[in-house]
Amino acid sequence: MELHVTKSQIQGEVSIPGSKSHTIRAVAIASLAEGTSRIHNPLLSQDTLSAVACYRMLGAQIDTKDNSVWEVAGTQGRIHCPDKAIDVGNSGTTLRIAMGSAALGDPAKRIVFTGDEQIQARPVGPLLQALCDLGAGAESVKANRCAPVAVSGRLIGGKTRIECKTSQYLTSLLLACPLAQEDSHITVTLLNEPDYVQVTLDWLDRQGIRYENDQMQYFRIPGRQQYKAFDAPIPADFSSATFFLCAGALLDADVTLRGLDFSDSQPDKAVVDYLKQMGADIQNTSDGVVVNRGLLRGTTIDMNRTPDALPAMAVTAAFAAGTTRLINVPQARNKETDRIACMASELIKLGAEVEELPDGLVIHGGKRLQATRLKGWGDHRIVMALSLAGMALEGATVIDTAEAIGVTFPEYVPLMQALGAKMQVRGQS
Repeated sequence: MELHVTKSQIQGEVSIPGSKSHTIRAVAIASLAEGTSRIHNPLLSQDTLSAVACYRMLGAQIDTKDNSVWEVAGTQGRIHCPDKAIDVGNSGTTLRIAMGSAALGDPAKRIVFTGDEQIQARPVGPLLQALCDLGAGAESVKANRCAPVAVSGRLIGGKTRIECKTSQYLTSLLLACPLAQEDSHITVTLLNEPDYVQVTLDWLDRQGIRYENDQMQYFRIPGRQQYKAFDAPIPADFSSATFFLCAGALLDADVTLRGLDFSDSQPDKAVVDYLKQMGADIQNTSDGVVVNRGLLRGTTIDMNRTPDALPAMAVTAAFAAGTTRLINVPQARNKETDRIACMASELIKLGAEVEELPDGLVIHGGKRLQATRLKGWGDHRIVMALSLAGMALEGATVIDTAEAIGVTFPEYVPLMQALGAKMQVRGQS
């Protein structure tokens, strides 16, 4: 499918949908808990439905007939071992978290996880080793440190050291280890995206799970704990809000974003500060976050905590005066795609001057950009980010693999259209 975009003005209000990160954590915890949980305002997307399908196969009973409230009857930590492989689709979050959950299963049975082509290229080696250190069985089926992977129980506890180039490794262990037989000691030698770990810790705190945390460099997690059923809403997604924040900063716009809670630990709330630093006019009011265009200028942004915002910020930087450096985000090369290389490639097609760093991008703004055909790389965040450029340029910008948007934000195009964006998905997947 292709996303066709032309120059647009946007105005009005938009309610931001629920967070993918929170929704998947909620599904995992509810599935491991005793009793029936109610998840309000879940994100309905390919990734979250992959999590639902996965945890159903692990034994949870999940009712999603009502899109506004999902009900989950948990397993009490008694993991079912399905006979066939669990396909997580494109959801790296589901894969990593569910690997930890699977380690609570039967030691005599293997649970196999697979996914699409992108998932099978994303490394999970450090998590496999940590699960083995803590008493479970875990291996890469093809011995390449990637999916397909096979995991068996029983997570006992003990000691492990782990390098977390993605925070999802640590989140997986933090969610599984409270149900281990003994205490777990986790030494973290590297941690990217620490705020996503804080999102996980916030869930543990609400569950009353006991743990010791020494500056996210060492954790002690007592075993034989339990998750309990809950009734809770999912906060709005700052990662999805990023595209509306950047659109408002780039375009002739007057946009109000509703539903965002700045007390939540989601790291992408920092995008508001990034854009203010570049000169955007953003106000946090009682009605919501109001965004208007400003005279954008280049700056330097450490994006280690916010890798998902890299594509949108790269496009924004291409329209700013001067040079922008987006740095310290090497993990962006191991997302659904190598987002550093892919964004450099597509911005250059538009006429931007871009330097690729090992851990980021240098973008020299103020160049004359022209609409053209672009490659979305089958990456939802790249497709949506490039659509921002299309709305700022004369002529038609056409982005392929538009079906990828459905991975995290299937309502993106309709919500943008409701604000006045001139964009349309064409063709069949």
